[in-house]
Amino acid sequence: MGSGQVTSRDTWNGKHVTVAGLGVSGVSAARALAGLGARVTVVDGGDSGAHRTRAAELEADGVAVRLGDADSLPEGTALVVTSPGWKPSSHLFAHAAAAGVDVVGDVEIAWQLRGPGAAPWLAITGTNGKTTTTQMLASILSAAGLRTAAVGNIGTPIIDVVLQGEKYDVLAVELSSYQLHWAPSLRAHSAAVLNLAPDHLDWHGSMDAYAADKGRVYEGNQVACVYNAADPATEHLVREADVEEGCRAIGFTLATPGPSQLGIVDGILVDRAFVTNRQKNAQELAEVSDVRPAAPHNLANALAAAALARAYGVEPAAVRDGLRAFRPDAHRIEHVADVAGVAYVDDSKATNTHAAEASLAAYDSIVWIAGGLAKGATFDETVKKSAKRLRGVVLIGAERALIREALARHAPEVPVVDLDRTDTGAMSAAVREAAALAGPGDTVLMAPACASMDMFANYNKRGEAFADAVRELAETRP
Repeated sequence: MGSGQVTSRDTWNGKHVTVAGLGVSGVSAARALAGLGARVTVVDGGDSGAHRTRAAELEADGVAVRLGDADSLPEGTALVVTSPGWKPSSHLFAHAAAAGVDVVGDVEIAWQLRGPGAAPWLAITGTNGKTTTTQMLASILSAAGLRTAAVGNIGTPIIDVVLQGEKYDVLAVELSSYQLHWAPSLRAHSAAVLNLAPDHLDWHGSMDAYAADKGRVYEGNQVACVYNAADPATEHLVREADVEEGCRAIGFTLATPGPSQLGIVDGILVDRAFVTNRQKNAQELAEVSDVRPAAPHNLANALAAAALARAYGVEPAAVRDGLRAFRPDAHRIEHVADVAGVAYVDDSKATNTHAAEASLAAYDSIVWIAGGLAKGATFDETVKKSAKRLRGVVLIGAERALIREALARHAPEVPVVDLDRTDTGAMSAAVREAAALAGPGDTVLMAPACASMDMFANYNKRGEAFADAVRELAETRP
């Protein structure tokens, strides 16, 4: 199970806990702690109809809720449990610090509440690919006959999983940098940092702080710290981590692996880490064709998942079977249709430049649909890396000018259509413009490199709009 703080569930009885945030994780934490006898107050700066509905539901369960004031600390608070998105600079946390009150997250509470014989955690973080890798890992573990679940940042609040009473052999746990920041005592069996690129810097304050929070996932690891051999920053985090005696650094690479690495040889995923005589031997795990889609970044995800599974003792056949059985969630480099010899691919989940670069690297001749909310990102490096693949670009969204300017600097010969529209028909127009730029053998790739909230409720809605537009196009063309 690993080391780390464990608290008796009885210690929560009567404890004054303030929960920051009325979102999914906040509601889950509030209900869980109230169920253990804690005196819980939820605070949230919002006061909308939706907020009031959720507040009424919690109040019916004996939880106090304070809306419209997220700054002051309720009297008597002994612990603050924060939702992941609340910034460390929040006034509430400054008041907590002044009062000597600790602030932790829901992941920390879940870790403390796990009971004797609880399932070990195989933890995954990184800028991109976390959800896919976590789901791949769960598929592999299931193929090995293990009772498991993909939990954490992936959608199921981990407190719910810990308290629901179902017995698991091992958990595949996706963790964001926010969650790791607020989980000081977490100690995983093994963990992976998939990659590091600038993201959420407005929250963390700097790239160094962001990387340090990601690196917390390695603290106290028992068996393996899995890193990306193509991303030296991830290996540096392993070197900095304080792990248990005997824990190993395990790399993954899209090239031929060295000892203590997993990699690819002649279309085969191979293991040179968890084998006897790893200086000379390699174990075949799966074929590249077993990974769908077999884009480079998705093969990296598969290798990271395989490394964690092998660290837990899973046999090679289960790695193959689990990867074959896995199907990625929607809007992750998802082939929508072929129309007039052109492939249309939805990667709406590519909400930052690092993810978009990985998606762009998977195709040779691309008409790129991009734009949205840049979240402080710059696009020069993305355009430089992808310029030779671009047949055309269609720009949408509030901050599309940033991409247009990068294209003018680094790919001035590439045709660009700048759509100054944010209405509901904008995506249909973007797809029609992309179709006009594309020819047989090209790929129209919607990998925006930006967040969606300027035009859509979320990246799922953006992806659905793209797929609908492609289907409309297919109805009008042979």
